[in-house]
Amino acid sequence: MLTRTIRYTVRFHETFLLHGFDRPMPAGEYRVERDEEVIEGLSWIAWRGVSTFIHLPAVGTETMKTQMMQIDPAELEDALDKDRKLS
Repeated sequence: MLTRTIRYTVRFHETFLLHGFDRPMPAGEYRVERDEEVIEGLSWIAWRGVSTFIHLPAVGTETMKTQMMQIDPAELEDALDKDRKLS
């Protein structure tokens, strides 16, 4: 099966909290990775998302500890929409 990873950065202007986080995350830029796989059996190439991860802490934060948390991409978009309305 053919797979790909799309990497991008999101910016929060306010603190935010996603499902599974033990505390709110501070404002800042966060790296996100979305893994996708090709949908086979079609006459054209189409991709479907299989997992999305956010890197913690924010980019540029000085700490030795980092982690990746699996997140729901729809929940991330909702949090980003809410952040845009607040800022």
